[in-house]
Amino acid sequence: MSGDAMIENLIEPIPTAKLLEELTRDIFIRPTNNASNEIYIFKGDEKPHLMAEVGRLRELTFRAAGGGTGKSLDIDEYDSGPYSYSQLIVWDPLENQLIGGYRFVMVPQTKDAEDNFHLSTSEIFNYTQLIKDKYFPYAIELGRSFVQPDYQPSFGSRKGLFSLDNLWDGLGALVVINTECKYFFGKITMYNDFNKEARDLILSFMDHYFPNKENLVSIPSPIHREFDCTSFLNELDGLEYKEGHKLLNSKVRELGENIPPLFNSYMNLSPTMRTFGTAINHHFGDVEETGIMVSIDDIYDQKTDRHVRSYTEYLKAL
Repeated sequence: MSGDAMIENLIEPIPTAKLLEELTRDIFIRPTNNASNEIYIFKGDEKPHLMAEVGRLRELTFRAAGGGTGKSLDIDEYDSGPYSYSQLIVWDPLENQLIGGYRFVMVPQTKDAEDNFHLSTSEIFNYTQLIKDKYFPYAIELGRSFVQPDYQPSFGSRKGLFSLDNLWDGLGALVVINTECKYFFGKITMYNDFNKEARDLILSFMDHYFPNKENLVSIPSPIHREFDCTSFLNELDGLEYKEGHKLLNSKVRELGENIPPLFNSYMNLSPTMRTFGTAINHHFGDVEETGIMVSIDDIYDQKTDRHVRSYTEYLKAL
């Protein structure tokens, strides 16, 4: 949380019975490939109890990592109203627990009569006309990705083994449901207690392998990088991505850190991902957020088979 603002107590967990009432078949999307969990998609205005539990768990999760809004639950103007995002969640039917989720929107649905886009990323990024014309008509913006603490792999529980994989099953379904979608667009988060040298190495690595081609996005207030990574970039010259990633991983570990899981997930998703630089999000605990865009056609076949084609096969079998 930023500044000296008063931190509110979290709301109490929403009673399970109220959540189960709202987990209706019309919002069920698919079973997950692993762990027998379930994917649902809904609008917050239509499922207020589920939305409140998502907001509670988002705030709980982000606070534990050093971010969050400081409010009793993390729900904002992008979760309701005329330009609202949809909520994608993973549900554990055995434990009756919400594991994690994303919020997402087809970017054209956020465009108003004055050609302004009502996107959460617009709070920290400036969009060029090129990205608006060439990419936004076919893009889904993703945001607020979370896995609640009890289901995080780092907590050592078997429950956390497939949490991120389950979320990717949900994203795979989005590609099938939204046939016009060609790009995932959004931001990934690094918390401000992360080692700054490790951070600068990761961001330099991303600039090297996933550059901001076409200068599609600019950042009014980019973060200040504290370390000179020239020698590291020289080491990366001529290295294939996998070898470069091994080098990055070893250097980050030497500094007592691990590459954040979501950074790894996206970097290993596609060879043509683009990164747009990093800014501080003053609305969300002063976390550092890096803009990215992934071309769905360029996602590695192994990932497509696992998360997209598996959903197509599931639909055929219905």
